[in-house]
Parts: sequence; C-alpha cells; structure tokens
Amino acid sequence: MNGREFLAERFEENRTQLKAVAYRMLGSANEAEDAVQEAWIRLSRTDSRAIENLGGWLTTVVGRVCLDMLRSRRSRREELLDTRAPEAHTADPVLGAEPEADPEQQAMMADSVGLAMLVVLETLDPAERLAFVLHDMFAVPFDEIARVVDRTPAAARQLASRARRRVRGVDLDPDPDLTRKREVVDAFLAAARSGDFEALVAVLDPDVVVRSEAAAGGAGAPSLVRGAATVARQAMMFAPFARSSLHALVDGAPAVISALDDHRFSVMIFTVARGKVTQMSVVDDPTRLPGLDLTVLND
Repeated sequence: MNGREFLAERFEENRTQLKAVAYRMLGSANEAEDAVQEAWIRLSRTDSRAIENLGGWLTTVVGRVCLDMLRSRRSRREELLDTRAPEAHTADPVLGAEPEADPEQQAMMADSVGLAMLVVLETLDPAERLAFVLHDMFAVPFDEIARVVDRTPAAARQLASRARRRVRGVDLDPDPDLTRKREVVDAFLAAARSGDFEALVAVLDPDVVVRSEAAAGGAGAPSLVRGAATVARQAMMFAPFARSSLHALVDGAPAVISALDDHRFSVMIFTVARGKVTQMSVVDDPTRLPGLDLTVLND
C-alpha cells in the first residue's frame, strides 16, 4: 500500500463522522457530500505527516468549508435546507401527505437531530451554528473552533452559548394563557394524527383560516383554506407530516416545527382565541427562516 492509498483509507475511516458534521451544518445531504469531498481534496494537497490528529484536523476543515458555504448561501439568498418548491400535484405542506422519502435519506433524518431541529439551526448566524454544532454535538474544543471562525476561544464560547439559548429555548415561568393555547394546539395535533374528524372540528373555530405560502421560486401562489369542516377534512392527512416536530414560539405565538422528508418542512404558527384555533399561518419558504423570531420550547 502506497502513501496515498493509506491516506485514503484513513480518510474513509472518518467519512461517516465528517458527513454527520457537514449535514448538521448544511441541512442538505448533497451539500454535505460536497463538503466532505472538498476536505479530501485539501487533505490530498497537505503534508499529512505534519497532522497529529487526522480526525480532528478533518473535522475542523469540514467545519471551515461548511462555514464558507453557509455564508455564500446567505449572501446569494439561495434556497435553504436544499428545499425544493412543491410541484402543482403535491399535497399542501401542512395538511397533506407525500410519498415516503428515499430510505437512505430517511435514515439520515432519523438521527438525534431531526429535520425539525435543522430548521431551528437554519435561523442561527453561520458562526453561531458552527460553534454550536462542533462543540455541543461533536465535542470540538473552543480553541479549535476559534481558529475556524477567526475569533478568540472566549468569543467562540459566546457564539455557542447564544446558539444554545436559541435552540433549546429559555426556561421561563409558564404563562397560563400560553399554556392553555398550547393545550389547544396539542389537541389539534392529536386529533389530526389520529384522524378524528369530530375532535378536529371541535377544536377549530367555525371560521378558521389556514394560510400557506409557496416556497421561494415556486410557481404556486399562497393558498387559503377557510372553515372548520374544510380544514378538518384536509387535516385528516396530517399524520405523515407530524413524524418529527418541535414546539416553538414565533413572535410570542404558539408554533410547531414539523417535517415530511428531507426536502420539505414547515413552521406552523397558531392563533388561538376562546379555546379554539382561529388561524394557522404556514411558513414553507426557507428564505424566511432567518427573519422569524423563533424560539424552541422545552417540553
């Protein structure tokens, strides 16, 4: 075995973790693969004899590549999360269902992060996201993270801390009104998952309105569904969509982050009055995520 073959073998030993880091950073399996491949190119151009910890070196390189990709993506306002706009024949992103994702993609979605968490990570500044992912998920020391983001270790620690508060939410004294609204939202979700039409109608205001925005670049116009019976009938197909979900607040209103597969997700914002859901606003456009005042709640 020559030197290059040995280096390639060592690289392959680290590939799984490198893809995991890149996926959590980018939220796209294809882009994660591109980042890992770029790390191999950089390694092949480096004198590996000077690298004491190859795994650590590769992890920080992938982190740096992903950081550059996130910054470029944001500056160009490209679609986030490798999301594709729904085709005209697909179901509504909140109330409809789609065929199951590719098994390999499903396996990636089933890990500890989940697509719902990736949606939350997408609201972070790129440097905050890198610090949180590398330190909290992969135990990379702050002095190494600092070199990637060109900050001091103390500044890198602050980046991770800010991201952690945003991702995990802040423990606050429960607001009785908010608690009641969440109970109503939970009742809607439970009825939708179980396909209980009568329970759905009972939790919806007779004049409930659901507004859903098409993803950026999509041909479809924003959709509107009105009336408890109509919304309930469409919500009967909700179960596949609710496979992965997190409770959240958006501008102080109860919300749920949910996912269908590796290409589609939604942030559902609920308006609750007099114990009924009166309105649901659906954000299915990834370019709007950074502008949401979104906080994940500790369940």
